Amino acid sequence: MTKLADLKKKLSSNPEFREEYEKADAEFQLIEALVSARTRANLSQAEVARRVGTTQSAIARLEGGGVSPSIATLRRYAAATGAKLEINLVQGQ
Repeated sequence: MTKLADLKKKLSSNPEFREEYEKADAEFQLIEALVSARTRANLSQAEVARRVGTTQSAIARLEGGGVSPSIATLRRYAAATGAKLEINLVQGQ
């Protein structure tokens, strides 16, 4: 195990750390899903922006995690990339 993995394992025993880590992990998963959808569609940020009706810089902020998007924005992004938006709630631990 790497030192970083050891640190993560140690910190994960702290409930406050675990909660914040899970929040950040969910955000990273969303960002990864956005970029993956755009990549699969073989689109640039500028092309997605045109299809969504916004600017390339707004798409860059969205993909960079700089904003908290609305469901409507995520739907438009999904449609622009030929994807389908699904939102799931899962039971916490």
